[in-house]
Amino acid sequence: MTGTFSTLALGFSAISLALAWTSLQAYRSDLYSPERLVVELRLSQYSALLLLLVVGVYVGLGVAYENIDETGFDIAIAVGFFVIVSSAITWEPATALTVLSLAWIGHSFVDLAHIINLLPGDIAPAWYPRVCAIYNVCVAAICYLPLLRR
Repeated sequence: MTGTFSTLALGFSAISLALAWTSLQAYRSDLYSPERLVVELRLSQYSALLLLLVVGVYVGLGVAYENIDETGFDIAIAVGFFVIVSSAITWEPATALTVLSLAWIGHSFVDLAHIINLLPGDIAPAWYPRVCAIYNVCVAAICYLPLLRR
């Protein structure tokens, strides 16, 4: 296991635990309480920022490996996610969490595209898109959890 993998695993695990805790608080809150609205808003904002961070990795890789074909497409996809995220943080929390859950699932498909070489698979270590795709699905579920009680 490399130092990079260990650092990413520890950092993203800590962030995920905080996100899961926030999601669980929202799920347990009374449906019509102002507290629930505030917690859902925080969850959507944290999730949006985390998605930007994850998408930013591919921007950085695209810039670092600009000589590899189709890295520009990776950056264009990242810009699309930026538009989604920047819009979602202005929406009502339930709508934002739904859209962000779908965006996280969408980003897992981007990772899968890297695995099967629809997008350049050699711009990141082989383990990265696999781990990221699983992580994305988990975060999508965390974001959607509070909406199951509506």
